[in-house]
Amino acid sequence: MAQVFDQMHRLIRVPDRPQRIISLVPSQTELLYDLGLGDRVIGITKFCVHPEVWFRSKARVGGTKKVDIDKVRTLNPDLIIGNKEENERADIEVLEREFPVWMSDVRDLESALELIARIGSITAVEAVAEQMIRNIRDAFKVLKPVSPTLAAAYFIWQDPLMVACGGTFIHDMMRHCGLVNVFEHRLERYTEITARDLAAADPDVILLSSEPFPFAEEHIREFNMICPGTLVRLVDGEFFSWYGSRLLLAPAYLRSLLVTFAHPGDRA
Repeated sequence: MAQVFDQMHRLIRVPDRPQRIISLVPSQTELLYDLGLGDRVIGITKFCVHPEVWFRSKARVGGTKKVDIDKVRTLNPDLIIGNKEENERADIEVLEREFPVWMSDVRDLESALELIARIGSITAVEAVAEQMIRNIRDAFKVLKPVSPTLAAAYFIWQDPLMVACGGTFIHDMMRHCGLVNVFEHRLERYTEITARDLAAADPDVILLSSEPFPFAEEHIREFNMICPGTLVRLVDGEFFSWYGSRLLLAPAYLRSLLVTFAHPGDRA
């Protein structure tokens, strides 16, 4: 057994090479797959849709917010990997009494890369993780932010209206794009706002995420009525909020999105 710190600064005892791993977070499940852990991952959540082959074949242990504790016990893992934001504290407290639980806490690109390095280390695939980190860094080096910067609002929910604020991974991805989050200074990481709040903020760009609420074309008109002339875009939330190996693909997606943004002076 080895003693390691997780990203919540907790000291965890884990096997030197864990063989029965459960992932409680979709983006981290995808990471485990891309690290080549294969049969060593024995359980995932019902929201772990990538990769599809695992979604169809791996045992499911409930959702990110409601873990099936009894199913976890049946699988008898030697390592559970969760996340401070995604998972409920009460579930984690129950699980950590019986199993090693390693928790991530990702708020920006650097902590995401740290996550990859640490999981690579505790699962004994350091070389694969290190190469992945180099590839991600290289991909982000060629992502050129819009210039001048654009004021933006990123919506995660429709009723009530909810946005990503400062201190979130989404906020940091916006920053890498050259987008200034108009709700950055709200106290909560994700907060409810009103249509009046949005109109007063008057962003250059409004981003409507595909998750957790599935915004669609029908919602664009509603936002155009609140902020006439503001550019409204539907965006793939996985490229703004998934912080594992999806980061290998994120810069190309973000780059293709940025070229569709008009300069603020071009707003009708």
